[in-house]
Amino acid sequence: MIDSSNGLRVPDIAAIRAAAVRIAPYVHRTPVMQSRSLDALAGAALYFKCENLQKVGAFKARGASNAVFSLSDADAARGVVTHSSGNHGAAIAYAARERGIAAYVVMPENAPTIKIDNVRGFGATIRFCAPTVAAREAGCAEVQREHGATLIHPFDNADVIAGQGTAALELLADVPGLDAIVAPCGGGGLLSGTAIAAKALSPSIRVYGAEPANAGDAAAGFRSGRIEPLPSATTIADGLRTTLAPRTFNAIRAHVDDLRTCSEDAIVRAMRIMWERMKIIVEPSGAVPLACLIERAFDLDPSIKRIGIIISGGNVDLDHLPWQR
Repeated sequence: MIDSSNGLRVPDIAAIRAAAVRIAPYVHRTPVMQSRSLDALAGAALYFKCENLQKVGAFKARGASNAVFSLSDADAARGVVTHSSGNHGAAIAYAARERGIAAYVVMPENAPTIKIDNVRGFGATIRFCAPTVAAREAGCAEVQREHGATLIHPFDNADVIAGQGTAALELLADVPGLDAIVAPCGGGGLLSGTAIAAKALSPSIRVYGAEPANAGDAAAGFRSGRIEPLPSATTIADGLRTTLAPRTFNAIRAHVDDLRTCSEDAIVRAMRIMWERMKIIVEPSGAVPLACLIERAFDLDPSIKRIGIIISGGNVDLDHLPWQR
């Protein structure tokens, strides 16, 4: 681990490699898939790292497992707590179950049903709260007071970031010579870990962040040089409705080349295209990188011919598909 400019720990490539060894018994080495029709649509060869096929249905299993299994026995014995709209909560519940400890997840009352069921299915105790950051944090603080549980933040945690970076580590090992890699951005844990790993392994690679325009705070902050408030507008990509933390903001500013946004229509289109042409279930947040490429959001150099895309998750409520309105 290294200290960032504001004194917050961020992982380096050694920490990401160590995380890969630590979590190997608990996560899948997910496949990389291609589609010629999507290559033609994007104008480049696309390599999809399918974290929708990961444990708990999302990349979050990586960071959660690394954080949980990094705890001392004494800390682990008191359990863990987090707040989450779904995927991170399920990942913490899963990792805690694997370690044999208690997990408490504070969830907003408007969280998708499929994600609530996923968290509950892994044995976590759920506490619902108002859909605000303040309510989430208050709920976690209450659990800490009652049980002494260790807080594992969804993204503002160096061990979580290191775990998320292992997806890029695998992708670059399986597909050498990528010109660029694109990851979705919510709180910035996945994008931070991806960028740190990618730049360490291939300094010339371009790293891009993708975000919904309706929740474009990270893209705005990338340009302004400061953390911007999350817009009040809603987005179908519920997993990306999160503001950056200073830790992830600094890592992204240091290692990411550009961060752009896409429309809601493009997200739905990308999601459906991957279902139809690749035959894989992708949740809206996981479709955002392809949506940005479809809308030509990035100013890509003509030399960029091979692009890796991290599909972040595949937890979708099949009773409420966006094209069945």
